[in-house]
Amino acid sequence: MKILCAFGEYNYGKRERGHGYEFFNFLPALKAIGHEVVFFETLDRDCYADFAHLNRLFLETVQKEQPDVIFCVLMHFELWLETLEIARGICNATLVNWATDDSWKYRQFSRLIAPHFDLYATTYATALKRARRDGLNNFYLTQWAAAGRMLQDPLPARDCRYSVSFVGSRYGNRVKWINGLRQKGIEVTCFGHGWENGSVTAEEIPRIMLNSVISLNFSDSGMVIDGLSISRSSQIKARIFEVPGCGGFLLTQSSADLDRYYRPGCEVVTFNNLEELASTISYFMAHPDERDRIARAGHERTRSEHTYEIRFTQLLDAAVRLRKKQGRVDNTDTKGKVVRGFDDFPMLVLRHRPHTGLRLLRHLLTIPCVIAWGSQLGPRAARRILFELSWRLCGKTTYSAAGWPGRIFYRES
Repeated sequence: MKILCAFGEYNYGKRERGHGYEFFNFLPALKAIGHEVVFFETLDRDCYADFAHLNRLFLETVQKEQPDVIFCVLMHFELWLETLEIARGICNATLVNWATDDSWKYRQFSRLIAPHFDLYATTYATALKRARRDGLNNFYLTQWAAAGRMLQDPLPARDCRYSVSFVGSRYGNRVKWINGLRQKGIEVTCFGHGWENGSVTAEEIPRIMLNSVISLNFSDSGMVIDGLSISRSSQIKARIFEVPGCGGFLLTQSSADLDRYYRPGCEVVTFNNLEELASTISYFMAHPDERDRIARAGHERTRSEHTYEIRFTQLLDAAVRLRKKQGRVDNTDTKGKVVRGFDDFPMLVLRHRPHTGLRLLRHLLTIPCVIAWGSQLGPRAARRILFELSWRLCGKTTYSAAGWPGRIFYRES
């Protein structure tokens, strides 16, 4: 099949942050299982004048390539919902989206855009349950994995270069975990945006994990606002599969459903608090043979069950089955209505163009945010405020051509 992949080449669309996870892992895996792959950039704002330009070039790519599958990893409103309908009308492709953070994005994002896809892949069993409760029958439970081409046999502890390492951006509770360990005399070598060693290339990450006696993973993620309650969500991250796949020993913060994929204590090791983390590190540093046994077991489990080649074979088969089950065999939606064509796009561009009132709104939101957070963070904070209001008040319109956040905060999105 020909698969058009729509996501970013670089982390957050910024070249200095290194290759993005999906670009580095998804494209080679799809090629490895025999598919023709075409890539379309969605995150680098320097590539386009605005979202209208991005969406037009995307549709031109769809028209030229005529893919069998359009595989998206959408972050916000980079591809309009109307654009997805037009794409289906142009080539009758099967539309798939891979959701990245349903532990906290389901309510504000996934449930609103999922009806526009044939299959919506989530890595959260809780999101699957919520989707079924909400009448969304196209959700598919999958999980992150390890890149098949990056698999490496484990090194014994005695041959490792680093004692304890962590690879990932410096944010949230990660700082508290690392500082807590260092206060206890346990040095952790950290790599990633914001840490002392800085960002590393995607090619370097497997080597770091292979050469670490212990590789850490923290499961906390984005902030979740539920009524008046604010909490930090917990999730299974790609690192959980990357570390054993690369031949490393994984010590990870506990997360829901981890035992679906590994046997804690036998293939990976978990912790729940700082005291337990510190004592577990000390134990395995003193028992290298046990560490080596667990690393080997985790690697074997990953190689046999948790590679992207395996994941995507299953996912694409499921997408085709679900599309047929829904009766979507031509350029009609599930109710038999003919979807939009490319001739509708100029109307969407006019709808997306910001008017004077929206430009004024941008200034009214941005000025106090710049005063509070500075010239760099202020506009992003203003965009976030508008976005939080928009999805609550306007629902899926937020992700359409008429959505206010995308119309006035292109660079900040």
